[in-house]
Amino acid sequence: MFPESTILIIDDEANHADAMAEALEKFGCKILKTTSGKDGLEMVESKHVDVVITDLKLPDGDGMNILLAAKQKHPDIEVIAVTGYPDIQTAVDAMQKGATNYLVKPVNLTELRTVVERALQRQRLTRRNVELERQLDERFGFQGITGTGPRMARIFEIVRQIASPNVTVLITGESGTGKELLAKAIHNNSPRKNSNFVALSCASLSESILESELFGHEKGSFTGATTQRKGRFEYAHHGTLFLDEVGDMPMATQVKLLRVIETREIMRVGSNEPIKVDVRLLAATNQELEKLVKEGGFREDLYFRLNVVNIKLPPLRERREDIPLLIDAFIRDFNFMHGKRIAGITPDARAVLSRYDWPGNVRELKNGIESMVVVSRHDMLDMDDIPGHIRSKEMALAPPTVGTLAGMSLEEAEQELIRQTLALTGGNREETAKRLKIGERTLYRKLEKYGLR
Repeated sequence: MFPESTILIIDDEANHADAMAEALEKFGCKILKTTSGKDGLEMVESKHVDVVITDLKLPDGDGMNILLAAKQKHPDIEVIAVTGYPDIQTAVDAMQKGATNYLVKPVNLTELRTVVERALQRQRLTRRNVELERQLDERFGFQGITGTGPRMARIFEIVRQIASPNVTVLITGESGTGKELLAKAIHNNSPRKNSNFVALSCASLSESILESELFGHEKGSFTGATTQRKGRFEYAHHGTLFLDEVGDMPMATQVKLLRVIETREIMRVGSNEPIKVDVRLLAATNQELEKLVKEGGFREDLYFRLNVVNIKLPPLRERREDIPLLIDAFIRDFNFMHGKRIAGITPDARAVLSRYDWPGNVRELKNGIESMVVVSRHDMLDMDDIPGHIRSKEMALAPPTVGTLAGMSLEEAEQELIRQTLALTGGNREETAKRLKIGERTLYRKLEKYGLR
């Protein structure tokens, strides 16, 4: 039933351990046994174990320590505590420290089998869910970032590669493409994930305010500084600091940031005492920093320090194949958030949203879907729910109908038919080929020929 699982039995009474092992053989698990608390602790730390059944009173060890060690090494491990001295407080302590059940000696073997079977089933379900989430991440996105096209797949691959190394990353792309979301994904997949992720936008902040936000200040260092205050660098100690819109940072602050990167020390405003900080720096901008460097608006040495790894997020109009996926994801999110029961979106409405250029990128699409979900009076989002400015642009740029194709050359008509079908399928080339009843290779050649890629 559970051939992939391993059970460890730790009991100072060999006969009792043998009886429990024999009772559990029906599950087909690998069963390890020991009468020594010391050996049991070593086995927990050195072997892959799924379920631990441990006596809490051992002549050469403490079952509670084994319980704690097991849960620390493998949080999803199932620990069943056994004792010959039943005590309510002991049971409560064991459960609080992570035991999933508490049995009294001599153990009822039928009860033992029931408890262990439930533990194995619970563990199998948990691991299947984790695997499913991993597979969904690989297929549809990464840590909440949705994408199926080759450009996003490449970005997910880069994030996995650079998440652990402590390198500085510069994320570029238009506003609304998800730069902060990507920065959080890097942090959450790094060894720093259990420490703070701290974000600060450098846009529209004066030099003095920005420096106080970054480095903190001492009491009385300027008018209004009534108390000492830690800055974002200190708050992000052992974690990650994300500087958004770094291209808007004043030149004087750029000099001070460069010094912090080089020395890993900050000084609060109004203080001369350096403070050591251990921070991973991620930065983002919607500007062309190379151009700013040439124009004298950004320091070249700081640019090179920030641009160790560069990830450029494409605008939504360049990855239209992801729009249908994003639409469905946002409908689910806003159904939950606003207590709605929208079942989906009509093909016509989906096609209109897929054709729109989305100058505000994913953020604009997200806001648009939220508006549609909130105002809709039906169980399906339709044309009437689409925000007015998108409908107006659709009408102005409406593609010709079949009737208006008259007078076009065959090539022009074919090009228009392919373009409309691509829009209808949200850029899905496989589905487009099926609807046009042509092979995918033929479609690719025509996309190349008409410049529709």
